[in-house]
Amino acid sequence: MCLPGYPAAPDVNDPAVPRTPPPPPVPTIAQIRSAFLELPFAKASVSMEPHGNKTLVGLPTYYEAAWPHRAGLEPGDVSDAQQLLSWTIQFKIIAKDYRYTYGDGTRSEWTTSRGGVYPDGDITHTYETTGTRSVKVDARLVGQYRVNGGAWQDLGAVADLQDEPVTRLGVVGTRTRLVTN
Repeated sequence: MCLPGYPAAPDVNDPAVPRTPPPPPVPTIAQIRSAFLELPFAKASVSMEPHGNKTLVGLPTYYEAAWPHRAGLEPGDVSDAQQLLSWTIQFKIIAKDYRYTYGDGTRSEWTTSRGGVYPDGDITHTYETTGTRSVKVDARLVGQYRVNGGAWQDLGAVADLQDEPVTRLGVVGTRTRLVTN
């Protein structure tokens, strides 16, 4: 029933009434985090000094996390645009921390340091016995995301990389002899 002077309300079932389409669905943070964890990440490998994958008992060995170029996303990279629902999402990859396994039953604590070479490297280990060791570095990555080219936002997800490559390290000893001339 309409009051005099007021038009009747439009019939929402009338095809002549223009309709406003509903807004596109917005991805949830859970969907964005899931997309981040499915990215093709590179795997960090361990680089050591002295070079040549050999070291001496009692000599500090220096370690550094190395990222293979073009083998996947690594810290500092920005992903290609990903379609998520009707939105475009990009991810910026950031290293969270590293843990070095030395192959003699010991490993470092998680550290934000990537390590480095002599004399400034801060990830070192000294072996006490000879033998071949399986050395590796575990890496965890975090990131930021942006939607449709907007501002970067913290993601709040951690990609704990698995199955990083193992490097074989030979630990050798020395012998001293007294030689007379």
